[in-house]
Amino acid sequence: MDFFAFHHTPVLFSETIDAIGVNPEGTYVDCTGGGGGHSAAICERLTSGKLYIIDRDPEALETLKKRFEGNSNVIIIKNNFFNIKGILNELGTGAVDGILADLGVSSHQLDDASRGFSFHKNAPLDMRMSKEGMSAKDVVNSLPEQELRRIIYDYGEEKFAPSISRAIVSAREEKPIETTFELAEIVSQAVPAAARRDGHPARKTFQAIRIYVNGELDGLTNAITDMFDCLKPGGRLCVISFHSLEDRAVKQALSPLAKGCTCPKNFPVCVCGNTPKAKLFKPVTPGEEEIAQNPRCRSARLRVAEKL
Repeated sequence: MDFFAFHHTPVLFSETIDAIGVNPEGTYVDCTGGGGGHSAAICERLTSGKLYIIDRDPEALETLKKRFEGNSNVIIIKNNFFNIKGILNELGTGAVDGILADLGVSSHQLDDASRGFSFHKNAPLDMRMSKEGMSAKDVVNSLPEQELRRIIYDYGEEKFAPSISRAIVSAREEKPIETTFELAEIVSQAVPAAARRDGHPARKTFQAIRIYVNGELDGLTNAITDMFDCLKPGGRLCVISFHSLEDRAVKQALSPLAKGCTCPKNFPVCVCGNTPKAKLFKPVTPGEEEIAQNPRCRSARLRVAEKL
Protein backbone atom coordinates (compact mmCIF):
# COMPACT_ATOMS: atom_id res chain seq x y z
CA MET A 1 0.00 0.00 0.00
CA ASP A 2 1.25 3.49 -0.86
CA PHE A 3 2.66 5.50 2.07
CA PHE A 4 -0.12 8.09 2.10
CA ALA A 5 -2.85 5.86 0.67
CA PHE A 6 -4.46 5.80 4.11
CA HIS A 7 -5.67 9.38 3.84
CA HIS A 8 -7.60 11.06 6.61
CA THR A 9 -8.49 14.71 6.97
CA PRO A 10 -8.17 15.49 10.70
CA VAL A 11 -11.18 17.41 11.98
CA LEU A 12 -10.74 20.35 14.37
CA PHE A 13 -7.02 19.80 13.86
CA SER A 14 -5.45 22.96 15.26
CA GLU A 15 -8.04 23.18 18.04
CA THR A 16 -7.20 19.65 19.19
CA ILE A 17 -3.42 20.08 19.08
CA ASP A 18 -3.69 23.40 20.92
CA ALA A 19 -5.99 21.85 23.54
CA ILE A 20 -3.74 18.90 24.30
CA GLY A 21 -0.88 21.33 24.99
CA VAL A 22 2.18 19.26 24.11
CA ASN A 23 5.06 19.27 26.60
CA PRO A 24 8.26 18.47 24.60
CA GLU A 25 9.33 16.02 27.31
CA GLY A 26 5.87 14.59 27.97
CA THR A 27 4.17 11.28 27.19
CA TYR A 28 1.12 11.18 24.92
CA VAL A 29 -1.29 8.65 23.44
CA ASP A 30 -3.10 8.90 20.12
CA CYS A 31 -5.81 6.28 20.56
CA THR A 32 -6.91 6.38 16.92
CA GLY A 33 -3.78 6.75 14.80
CA GLY A 34 -5.42 6.51 11.38
CA GLY A 35 -3.22 8.23 8.79
CA GLY A 36 -1.07 9.83 11.48
CA GLY A 37 -2.13 13.46 11.05
CA HIS A 38 -2.67 14.24 14.72
CA SER A 39 0.25 12.03 15.70
CA ALA A 40 2.64 13.87 13.39
CA ALA A 41 1.64 17.23 14.88
CA ILE A 42 2.23 15.94 18.42
CA CYS A 43 5.51 14.31 17.42
CA GLU A 44 6.82 17.54 15.87
CA ARG A 45 6.53 19.18 19.29
CA LEU A 46 8.38 16.44 21.19
CA THR A 47 12.07 16.41 22.08
CA SER A 48 12.66 13.59 24.56
CA GLY A 49 8.96 12.84 24.97
CA LYS A 50 7.11 9.70 23.89
CA LEU A 51 4.07 9.16 21.68
CA TYR A 52 2.12 5.90 21.77
CA ILE A 53 -0.10 5.41 18.71
CA ILE A 54 -2.93 2.85 18.87
CA ASP A 55 -4.99 1.53 15.94
CA ARG A 56 -6.66 -1.73 14.97
CA ASP A 57 -6.90 -1.18 11.20
CA PRO A 58 -4.12 -3.16 9.42
CA GLU A 59 -3.91 -0.57 6.61
CA ALA A 60 -3.63 2.28 9.10
CA LEU A 61 -0.90 0.43 11.00
CA GLU A 62 1.07 -0.12 7.80
CA THR A 63 0.88 3.59 6.98
CA LEU A 64 1.82 4.61 10.52
CA LYS A 65 4.88 2.32 10.56
CA LYS A 66 6.13 3.83 7.30
CA ARG A 67 5.36 7.39 8.32
CA PHE A 68 7.18 7.16 11.65
CA GLU A 69 9.88 4.69 10.64
CA GLY A 70 13.09 5.39 12.54
CA ASN A 71 11.44 7.84 14.94
CA SER A 72 12.55 6.86 18.44
CA ASN A 73 9.81 9.00 20.04
CA VAL A 74 7.03 6.86 18.58
CA ILE A 75 5.72 3.43 19.55
CA ILE A 76 2.94 1.94 17.40
CA ILE A 77 0.51 -0.54 18.94
CA LYS A 78 -2.04 -2.82 17.27
CA ASN A 79 -5.01 -2.85 19.62
CA ASN A 80 -8.39 -1.33 20.42
CA PHE A 81 -8.18 1.84 22.51
CA PHE A 82 -10.94 0.42 24.71
CA ASN A 83 -8.06 -1.55 26.26
CA ILE A 84 -5.97 1.54 27.05
CA LYS A 85 -5.43 0.74 30.73
CA GLY A 86 -4.12 -2.73 29.94
CA ILE A 87 -1.99 -1.41 27.07
CA LEU A 88 -0.28 1.24 29.20
CA ASN A 89 0.12 -1.12 32.17
CA GLU A 90 1.80 -3.69 29.93
CA LEU A 91 4.15 -0.99 28.58
CA GLY A 92 4.89 0.21 32.11
CA THR A 93 4.46 3.85 31.14
CA GLY A 94 2.63 5.11 34.23
CA ALA A 95 0.37 8.14 33.92
CA VAL A 96 0.60 10.25 30.74
CA ASP A 97 0.41 13.95 29.89
CA GLY A 98 -2.25 13.80 27.21
CA ILE A 99 -4.59 11.46 25.35
CA LEU A 100 -6.37 12.01 22.04
CA ALA A 101 -9.22 9.96 20.57
CA ASP A 102 -10.66 10.84 17.16
CA LEU A 103 -13.73 8.61 17.06
CA GLY A 104 -15.62 7.34 14.04
CA VAL A 105 -14.52 6.30 10.56
CA SER A 106 -11.51 7.71 8.73
CA SER A 107 -11.74 9.33 5.31
CA HIS A 108 -9.72 6.44 3.88
CA GLN A 109 -12.13 3.84 5.20
CA LEU A 110 -15.08 5.70 3.69
CA ASP A 111 -13.39 6.45 0.36
CA ASP A 112 -11.89 2.98 -0.23
CA ALA A 113 -14.77 1.15 -1.90
CA SER A 114 -13.31 -2.25 -1.04
CA ARG A 115 -13.88 -1.61 2.68
CA GLY A 116 -17.66 -1.57 2.19
CA PHE A 117 -18.39 1.39 4.49
CA SER A 118 -20.07 3.69 1.98
CA PHE A 119 -23.48 3.49 0.33
CA HIS A 120 -22.13 5.77 -2.44
CA LYS A 121 -19.82 3.08 -3.86
CA ASN A 122 -20.63 -0.49 -4.80
CA ALA A 123 -18.50 -3.01 -2.92
CA PRO A 124 -18.77 -6.20 -0.87
CA LEU A 125 -20.51 -5.51 2.45
CA ASP A 126 -17.74 -5.47 5.04
CA MET A 127 -17.34 -2.39 7.32
CA ARG A 128 -14.79 -4.06 9.63
CA MET A 129 -12.17 -1.59 10.87
CA SER A 130 -9.93 -4.44 12.02
CA LYS A 131 -10.73 -6.65 9.00
CA GLU A 132 -11.48 -9.36 11.55
CA GLY A 133 -14.66 -10.86 12.99
CA MET A 134 -18.26 -10.50 11.88
CA SER A 135 -18.79 -8.38 8.76
CA ALA A 136 -21.77 -6.29 7.71
CA LYS A 137 -22.66 -9.06 5.27
CA ASP A 138 -22.85 -11.50 8.17
CA VAL A 139 -25.03 -9.11 10.13
CA VAL A 140 -27.68 -8.50 7.47
CA ASN A 141 -27.83 -12.14 6.39
CA SER A 142 -27.84 -13.91 9.75
CA LEU A 143 -29.34 -11.85 12.56
CA PRO A 144 -33.04 -12.21 13.44
CA GLU A 145 -35.39 -9.46 12.31
CA GLN A 146 -35.96 -8.28 15.89
CA GLU A 147 -32.21 -7.84 16.46
CA LEU A 148 -31.78 -6.01 13.15
CA ARG A 149 -34.62 -3.68 14.12
CA ARG A 150 -32.96 -2.97 17.48
CA ILE A 151 -29.58 -2.24 15.90
CA ILE A 152 -30.99 0.09 13.24
CA TYR A 153 -33.19 1.92 15.73
CA ASP A 154 -30.69 2.19 18.60
CA TYR A 155 -27.48 2.85 16.65
CA GLY A 156 -28.95 4.67 13.66
CA GLU A 157 -31.81 6.45 15.43
CA GLU A 158 -33.82 5.41 12.39
CA LYS A 159 -37.60 5.70 12.87
CA PHE A 160 -38.23 3.39 9.90
CA ALA A 161 -36.26 0.55 11.51
CA PRO A 162 -39.24 -1.87 11.58
CA SER A 163 -39.92 -1.63 7.82
CA ILE A 164 -36.22 -1.67 6.95
CA SER A 165 -35.50 -4.78 9.03
CA ARG A 166 -38.53 -6.54 7.50
CA ALA A 167 -37.31 -5.64 4.02
CA ILE A 168 -33.81 -6.95 4.74
CA VAL A 169 -35.14 -10.30 5.99
CA SER A 170 -37.50 -10.58 3.03
CA ALA A 171 -34.72 -9.83 0.54
CA ARG A 172 -32.25 -12.32 2.01
CA GLU A 173 -34.84 -15.10 1.73
CA GLU A 174 -34.56 -14.68 -2.05
CA LYS A 175 -30.75 -14.44 -2.13
CA PRO A 176 -27.94 -13.34 0.21
CA ILE A 177 -27.35 -9.57 0.43
CA GLU A 178 -23.72 -9.19 -0.64
CA THR A 179 -22.98 -5.61 -1.74
CA THR A 180 -23.38 -2.07 -0.46
CA PHE A 181 -25.61 -1.10 -3.38
CA GLU A 182 -27.90 -4.08 -2.76
CA LEU A 183 -28.38 -3.09 0.87
CA ALA A 184 -28.80 0.61 0.01
CA GLU A 185 -31.50 -0.22 -2.53
CA ILE A 186 -33.36 -2.47 -0.07
CA VAL A 187 -33.36 0.32 2.51
CA SER A 188 -34.41 2.93 -0.05
CA GLN A 189 -37.42 0.87 -1.12
CA ALA A 190 -38.41 0.24 2.51
CA VAL A 191 -38.89 3.90 3.48
CA PRO A 192 -41.58 6.35 2.32
CA ALA A 193 -40.88 8.40 -0.80
CA ALA A 194 -40.70 11.59 1.26
CA ALA A 195 -37.85 10.14 3.33
CA ARG A 196 -35.84 9.46 0.16
CA ARG A 197 -35.73 13.19 -0.53
CA ASP A 198 -34.29 14.00 2.91
CA GLY A 199 -30.67 12.94 2.37
CA HIS A 200 -29.72 9.39 1.42
CA PRO A 201 -32.26 6.99 2.98
CA ALA A 202 -29.58 4.39 3.77
CA ARG A 203 -27.30 6.72 5.77
CA LYS A 204 -28.67 5.88 9.22
CA THR A 205 -28.88 2.15 8.53
CA PHE A 206 -25.28 2.01 7.30
CA GLN A 207 -24.19 3.97 10.38
CA ALA A 208 -26.04 1.57 12.66
CA ILE A 209 -24.61 -1.59 11.10
CA ARG A 210 -21.08 -0.11 11.10
CA ILE A 211 -21.35 0.77 14.79
CA TYR A 212 -22.58 -2.74 15.60
CA VAL A 213 -19.91 -4.51 13.51
CA ASN A 214 -17.10 -2.55 15.17
CA GLY A 215 -18.57 -2.35 18.67
CA GLU A 216 -18.04 1.41 18.59
CA LEU A 217 -20.41 2.21 21.45
CA ASP A 218 -20.02 -0.95 23.54
CA GLY A 219 -18.11 0.27 26.54
CA LEU A 220 -17.21 3.68 25.08
CA THR A 221 -18.23 5.47 28.29
CA ASN A 222 -16.00 3.14 30.32
CA ALA A 223 -13.15 3.63 27.83
CA ILE A 224 -13.35 7.43 28.21
CA THR A 225 -13.25 7.04 32.01
CA ASP A 226 -10.23 4.74 31.67
CA MET A 227 -8.46 7.30 29.48
CA PHE A 228 -9.03 9.98 32.10
CA ASP A 229 -7.72 7.68 34.84
CA CYS A 230 -4.49 7.25 32.84
CA LEU A 231 -3.71 11.00 32.92
CA LYS A 232 -1.27 12.77 35.22
CA PRO A 233 -2.64 15.73 37.21
CA GLY A 234 -2.75 18.58 34.70
CA GLY A 235 -2.97 16.14 31.80
CA ARG A 236 -5.65 16.59 29.17
CA LEU A 237 -8.02 14.26 27.36
CA CYS A 238 -9.27 15.38 23.93
CA VAL A 239 -12.12 13.42 22.32
CA ILE A 240 -13.63 14.15 18.91
CA SER A 241 -17.05 12.58 18.28
CA PHE A 242 -19.04 12.57 15.05
CA HIS A 243 -22.64 11.80 15.95
CA SER A 244 -24.99 12.29 18.88
CA LEU A 245 -24.63 8.74 20.23
CA GLU A 246 -20.85 9.05 20.52
CA ASP A 247 -21.03 12.53 22.00
CA ARG A 248 -23.62 11.42 24.54
CA ALA A 249 -21.36 8.58 25.71
CA VAL A 250 -18.40 10.96 26.02
CA LYS A 251 -20.46 13.52 27.92
CA GLN A 252 -21.86 10.85 30.26
CA ALA A 253 -18.32 9.77 31.11
CA LEU A 254 -16.87 13.24 31.66
CA SER A 255 -19.70 15.17 33.35
CA PRO A 256 -19.60 13.29 36.70
CA LEU A 257 -15.84 13.92 36.93
CA ALA A 258 -16.42 17.68 37.09
CA LYS A 259 -18.94 17.58 39.91
CA GLY A 260 -17.88 18.87 43.32
CA CYS A 261 -19.78 19.11 46.57
CA THR A 262 -23.11 17.22 46.64
CA CYS A 263 -24.27 18.50 50.04
CA PRO A 264 -27.72 20.12 50.23
CA LYS A 265 -27.56 23.87 49.57
CA ASN A 266 -28.76 24.69 53.10
CA PHE A 267 -25.74 23.02 54.72
CA PRO A 268 -23.45 25.72 56.20
CA VAL A 269 -20.29 23.71 55.42
CA CYS A 270 -19.40 20.81 53.12
CA VAL A 271 -19.52 17.41 54.83
CA CYS A 272 -19.41 15.16 51.76
CA GLY A 273 -15.80 15.97 50.95
CA ASN A 274 -16.36 15.57 47.21
CA THR A 275 -14.11 17.67 45.00
CA PRO A 276 -14.07 17.93 41.18
CA LYS A 277 -11.63 15.57 39.49
CA ALA A 278 -11.77 17.35 36.13
CA LYS A 279 -12.03 20.75 34.56
CA LEU A 280 -14.24 20.54 31.47
CA PHE A 281 -13.85 23.02 28.64
CA LYS A 282 -16.65 24.29 26.41
CA PRO A 283 -17.21 21.86 23.50
CA VAL A 284 -15.76 23.02 20.17
CA THR A 285 -17.44 22.52 16.79
CA PRO A 286 -16.12 23.16 13.25
CA GLY A 287 -16.45 26.62 11.74
CA GLU A 288 -18.13 27.39 8.42
CA GLU A 289 -14.83 27.39 6.53
CA GLU A 290 -13.85 23.91 7.76
CA ILE A 291 -17.33 22.54 7.00
CA ALA A 292 -17.13 23.97 3.46
CA GLN A 293 -13.78 22.23 2.92
CA ASN A 294 -14.82 18.97 4.59
CA PRO A 295 -18.61 18.50 4.77
CA ARG A 296 -18.20 15.23 6.70
CA CYS A 297 -17.09 17.21 9.73
CA ARG A 298 -20.31 19.20 10.19
CA SER A 299 -21.48 17.07 13.15
CA ALA A 300 -18.07 16.83 14.84
CA ARG A 301 -17.59 17.96 18.43
CA LEU A 302 -14.39 18.23 20.48
CA ARG A 303 -14.63 17.76 24.23
CA VAL A 304 -11.61 18.45 26.43
CA ALA A 305 -11.10 17.47 30.09
CA GLU A 306 -8.14 18.43 32.26
CA LYS A 307 -7.29 16.28 35.27
CA LEU A 308 -7.14 18.34 38.49
